[in-house]
Parts: sequence; structure tokens; C-alpha cells
Amino acid sequence: MDNAHPEFLIEVASEKHIHFASIISRTMEESARARGTGISKRTPETIAGYMKEGNALVAMDGEGRWAGFCYLAVWENGLFVSNSGLIVDPSFRACGLASKLKYALLQLSRKKYPLASVVGITTSVAVMKINTALGFHPTVFSEMPKDKLFWKGCQSCVNHDILKRTDGKYCLCTAMRLDSQRITAVVH
Repeated sequence: MDNAHPEFLIEVASEKHIHFASIISRTMEESARARGTGISKRTPETIAGYMKEGNALVAMDGEGRWAGFCYLAVWENGLFVSNSGLIVDPSFRACGLASKLKYALLQLSRKKYPLASVVGITTSVAVMKINTALGFHPTVFSEMPKDKLFWKGCQSCVNHDILKRTDGKYCLCTAMRLDSQRITAVVH
């Protein structure tokens, strides 16, 4: 396999992918620790739930090894869809997989919820760049879902005290939103 341009199979996750949930959860936590930034912790059970619902994507390399993951969640009766949990196995980073996953997740979000605003919050510069390339724009937290469950995920983040202290108005994360049907082509 050419490490510069490996081939990946990206598919909607299902019960057959649940065996990847523990490694995905662990990789997310290790990535947050290595970056030194906040990230909401996601348990293997939570990840498996998104897989069972058909609201997640899994990327595998040509040999069937897990390479990447992301998921969507629906808020406020379909007014919002969050694109979240993007993680790529460290051995497959810097080869465009994250962009491919985000683009595929945005397509899945638009297919399932064509009228929803697609949102996400992140501290990752790489994710911000990918989102911007897809047409997302930075926004204020007041333009994000009001649903308390949306924000409950932030409670396990190391930066939650900032969000709590500012009554949900500010954090170290950048809120991003895409309202139009327009999807910018992924550059990678």
C-alpha cells in the first residue's frame, strides 16, 4: 500500500462495525490528550449506538483495518444535524482521509436531513480548515442548537468550566454552521 495515497472504503456504519467502537473511543481520548485541547469523551457504547442507528461512517483500509470514523446526531426535531466525532487512526493521518470522511458525512447528513442546518464545534484547526473548505462558517454559540442534550456532551471536556462559567456563550471551541444546500468540493 502506498502510504501517501492509500485507498479507503468509507461506508455507513452498522452492527458489523461495533467491534471497532473501543478502539475508536480510545483513539479519540489519546488524540485529545496529545493535542492538549478539549474534546468530549465518547464511550464505546455511545459510538456503537451511532453505528446501530446508521448515523456514523467508518473508514477501513484495503486490508479491512479501521482507519477513521465520524457520526451525525439530530437536534430539535431535525432543525440541526451535528457532524461530530471525526477521528483518524494516527497511522493514516495526513493522507486526506479526514476530508473524505467529513465530505461523506456531510452528504449523509444532507441525504437524511436535507433542510437541517449542519453544525459542529471543535478546537481542531485541521477540522476548522476542512469545515471551511466544505462551506461552513464560524458562528456564535447562540446560533447552535438550544437542546440541553447537545451541550451535555461538553460536560466531559476539560474546558467545560469555561462554557459553564459563561452561561453557554463562550468556550475554547469554535462553533461552525452550514445552512445552505451548497457543499464545496473537497480539495484533497
